[in-house]
Amino acid sequence: MKHPVQLHLRLDWSEMDMFGHINNVSFFKYIQASRVNYWEVCGFSKTFKETGIGPMLLSTGCRFVQPLFYPGNITIEASVTFIKNTSFGISHRILNDKGELAAEAEDVIVVFDFNKNEKVPISAALKESIAAIEGKVF
Repeated sequence: MKHPVQLHLRLDWSEMDMFGHINNVSFFKYIQASRVNYWEVCGFSKTFKETGIGPMLLSTGCRFVQPLFYPGNITIEASVTFIKNTSFGISHRILNDKGELAAEAEDVIVVFDFNKNEKVPISAALKESIAAIEGKVF
């Protein structure tokens, strides 16, 4: 699967646990950073600021493949895997300095109108933006 949106991060010493590797909680912070980066790239963050309609995380999960160590850098790749009426999924891959897979994650995002406190259909503009990034039609 192609993951067109990438984010590069430096691992921080404070993210290590007592076993000398990066704590699993930090992986979820990296996934969050990747998720928000995707929202910014596709224009969803801007839409929220303008309309109050934006993303709400419905679920997230992570499969840990191998540990990460400080010092180091990671690349998080992201791709939208599906678009439904009011939700879409984002797949993330966390790669270490060598380009090896350290973890895979899946998010489900609901489009939410924070003014009305209810989920709403995904706009055509958002679908088109994601399709352009992904290079495919959903």
